[in-house]
Amino acid sequence: MNFIWESVLLIFSGVLLLRVAGRKSISQMTLAQTVVMISIGTIIIQPIAETSVWKTIVAAAILIGSLILMEYLQVKFNFIEKFITGKSKIVIEDGKLKTANMRKLRFTADQLEMRLRTNGITKISDVKMATLEPNGQLGYELMNDAKPLTVGEFKRLMGEIILQSPVQPAPQASGDIFQELKKGHSPPNSKDLH
Repeated sequence: MNFIWESVLLIFSGVLLLRVAGRKSISQMTLAQTVVMISIGTIIIQPIAETSVWKTIVAAAILIGSLILMEYLQVKFNFIEKFITGKSKIVIEDGKLKTANMRKLRFTADQLEMRLRTNGITKISDVKMATLEPNGQLGYELMNDAKPLTVGEFKRLMGEIILQSPVQPAPQASGDIFQELKKGHSPPNSKDLH
């Protein structure tokens, strides 16, 4: 019966500690964050089979504390961020693959094409710049001719078209309901209104 409350305590502690660490999906985590989260998962399961619940909570708290310290140092010092997280690497520039960078990243053309397809890009030549981010996501900018039309651009184009071909204004209907009376017509009687 003792293991039931220990399991509940471990789950609650794990959720609390991960809440302190910050919310990110696995695909958005850096290498350090992924290692810490896997370690916490491994540590949290140990006491259920063994005995030391409090050591587990303290160990998980130490891991979260070290993660928060690493993230703080990354914000303060650029060289630490570069060492722990890494920097984005260019994989496409002006519609051409940067194969040297891809080799360093151990990233194949097939993997890149898969990422492009999931973003709705069908041709590498449509990509002005693409980077592989430290969290594994693909960042990209399309060539001007491949970019979708934005609402702002559409309004600007429509404004230019309207300025080039003047449109005749529609005749304005009189808003004066007494205009008919002024021209000498008799007002409608109450039978006409029903």
